[in-house]
Amino acid sequence: MASSSLLLVCVVVAAMVSAVSCGPPKVPPGPNITTSYGDKWLEAKATWYGAPKGAGPKDNGGACGYKDVDKAPFLGMNSCGNDPIFKDGKGCGSCFEIKCSKPEACSDKPALIHVTDMNDEPIAAYHFDLSGLAFGAMAKDGKDEELRKAGIIDTQFRRVKCKYPTGTKITFHIEKASNPNYLALLVKYVAGDGDVVEVEIKEKGSEEWKALKESWGAIWRIDTPKPLKGPFSVRVTTEGGEKIIAEDAIPDGWKADSVYKSNVQAK
Repeated sequence: MASSSLLLVCVVVAAMVSAVSCGPPKVPPGPNITTSYGDKWLEAKATWYGAPKGAGPKDNGGACGYKDVDKAPFLGMNSCGNDPIFKDGKGCGSCFEIKCSKPEACSDKPALIHVTDMNDEPIAAYHFDLSGLAFGAMAKDGKDEELRKAGIIDTQFRRVKCKYPTGTKITFHIEKASNPNYLALLVKYVAGDGDVVEVEIKEKGSEEWKALKESWGAIWRIDTPKPLKGPFSVRVTTEGGEKIIAEDAIPDGWKADSVYKSNVQAK
């Protein structure tokens, strides 16, 4: 009854004074998190979503366009990031260490996570909405379920370089709608900075690098009046300025909705 009365008061007052808000205060986002690697820990709020021990989204995807975040090398250790972390898709693939000291179930030991999705809840300057598995990884042994019951918690985080298992190479997924005049390319498993700020392609025998436009998430696209012929190379630039060239990464006779693993990796 008390909560119903409060809601009625909020509705009436809000109708009279548009500036009044009865929800939690909105917190403006912090400055973008860049490739400034160091020991400094920043403050953030953390929540979790999906199955308690799952990878986050029900389809194991997310706003970056990745389709297999439950599998290696991500292995379900994923998170949504708010605006200064997700950066309208340019934060996709970046890696962070995150830890908590309160409540009592927290271990205060960092868990390594990958940004694979986005959130826009304005609850903190920095907000990680973690997979259930990643959230539980911040807990003491056997306390993961107890920690997940805490809901919203205070955490500390820092950006780190991405390190993947030996043999992991930058991988390209050609999206379903692609054809010789339209190419949409998902870039994933980039080590080092983890995220990508520029993608270019070069056809076999040509000296011209053609720039792709960011489509959404980690997907880049190009429209061309002249059909693209494989094989072609892909040049990827990370946020820190490293340029990696995957020679002949996309073969002759490439097909839409296909995965092509390169033979290169970032440092």
